[in-house]
Amino acid sequence: MTQAHEKLLANDIENTAIALPLLHWFDHYGRKSLPWQRNRNPYRVWVSEIMLQQTQVTAVIPFFIRFMEKFPSIQSLAESDTDTVMHYWSGLGYYARARNLHKAANRIVADHGGIFPQQIDQVMALPGIGRSTAGAILAFCMNQRHPILDGNVKRVFTRYFAIHGYPGNGNTEKTLWKLADTLTPGERVADYTQAIMDLGATLCTRSKPRCPDCPLGPGCTALAQGKPTSYPYPKPKKHKPLKSVTMLLLHNSTDQVLLVKRPPSGIWGGLWSLPEVPEESTDSHYAAEQLGIRLGAQKELDPVRHSFTHYDLLIRPVLCDVDACVDRVMDAEQYLWYNLKHPQMIGLPAVISKLLTAVAH
Repeated sequence: MTQAHEKLLANDIENTAIALPLLHWFDHYGRKSLPWQRNRNPYRVWVSEIMLQQTQVTAVIPFFIRFMEKFPSIQSLAESDTDTVMHYWSGLGYYARARNLHKAANRIVADHGGIFPQQIDQVMALPGIGRSTAGAILAFCMNQRHPILDGNVKRVFTRYFAIHGYPGNGNTEKTLWKLADTLTPGERVADYTQAIMDLGATLCTRSKPRCPDCPLGPGCTALAQGKPTSYPYPKPKKHKPLKSVTMLLLHNSTDQVLLVKRPPSGIWGGLWSLPEVPEESTDSHYAAEQLGIRLGAQKELDPVRHSFTHYDLLIRPVLCDVDACVDRVMDAEQYLWYNLKHPQMIGLPAVISKLLTAVAH
């Protein structure tokens, strides 16, 4: 930690160098009409904060509105089946967020009588909620003083204080949390929390920061150095492997395609996907031995590349006419004949949904 950081942490008067100009800027330019800011309550804020993890505001808004229309309360979310919840999340990605949201709703109903808890430790005990998300919910809805440290806030702090090191590194993150705690004011906590988020999202952006418009510009060390985009330090690069898989679009005479439900955890956990052919097998052998399906005409479609956080996936889709099948596939709970003309309300990964749409046309 540098001398500048130590001075700040030791002298609360320095807090005003950030809080006061930031709140003044927020009063004039902050975002105050986002969907989750209307009729604000812990449930709406919680859902929005989970959706906003790894996802831009503009992308979240239509999903949030649709989700709230379907699940207007914690109780309604808890009472819904997993397939319906995943259906309304389909397209947002990072599906563990939806699974945890559903689990947490059931936990709140079971342990808290359906009322969102008001203690930071109780909130953090819920599936999928970490310290920053818990702090944001309680700050926005109850004006409790808790620091937050999302990606936007990390970017603002690393630039303002010219903090070296990747923000995800243990020591660097520890320093950032200390700064976040020290800088959070005792009053107007909700406004300050929204302001620091807004600043990172609208002005202190990753590649093209609008430094001349920034209320913190006069004290920003990175700006004084003339290299604001040098902060934060990037994540150390690792080689991203490419994996490949053959997926079968098994199309029957009634315009249905066979889907398989994935395991509850892992990639696309709990979603419906296409049957995947193991490397050691052939399309026809796998379909016959594992699915009880005899294939007719087959057509290999253009490969599709899909990117995950830790690897890229090259999908080789094969459209197959179903010549014959046995009832065990249709009766098994992990299989579903998906009607292309009248789609069921289920959770589908975006890339699988696109493949099904292409086949339907």
